[in-house]
Amino acid sequence: MRNITLFIEDSRAMEKQNLSSKNRGFTLIEVIAVVVILAIAAMLAIPMFSSAASIQIRVAADMIAADLEYAKSMAISRQRTYTVIFDESAESYKIEDEDGIIITHPVTLDDYAVSFRTDSRVDKVNVVDADFGSYEQVSFTYLGSPDNGGSVTLSADTKTMTVTVEAVTGYITISQ
Repeated sequence: MRNITLFIEDSRAMEKQNLSSKNRGFTLIEVIAVVVILAIAAMLAIPMFSSAASIQIRVAADMIAADLEYAKSMAISRQRTYTVIFDESAESYKIEDEDGIIITHPVTLDDYAVSFRTDSRVDKVNVVDADFGSYEQVSFTYLGSPDNGGSVTLSADTKTMTVTVEAVTGYITISQ
């Protein structure tokens, strides 16, 4: 009986020792591993936050290029002149037909007018310059050729992009 009592007391003592060793905390290696994982996650997250402007300027340049292509294809398919008019001060542009009426956007069915200030996808982008000769607009004839070549320069933070329309061909490019 005495052996059983001693065994039970030894078991309880060992349990208390095991519990107290488990409650001591984390090992140095565990703490270092967690710090390293957090540092790696932070290094991956910081570029994502800072690149919002560079993403927005790319989206804006793609939008302008696509809309210029749309105006050109409308001019060819409808055999009419279509004009893309930029407003630097309002950070916007619109597409008009030869009668000066803003055309309907094929998806939204609203007026085809784009404002960077009110569009949250590109609200960090500024229209720095729209230069098509001495105008802030470019017109595409029924052959798809522009009345003059030129470019639109965009900026967001330290990034700058330019959308260029070639004078004779109407070929549209985007450059940094």
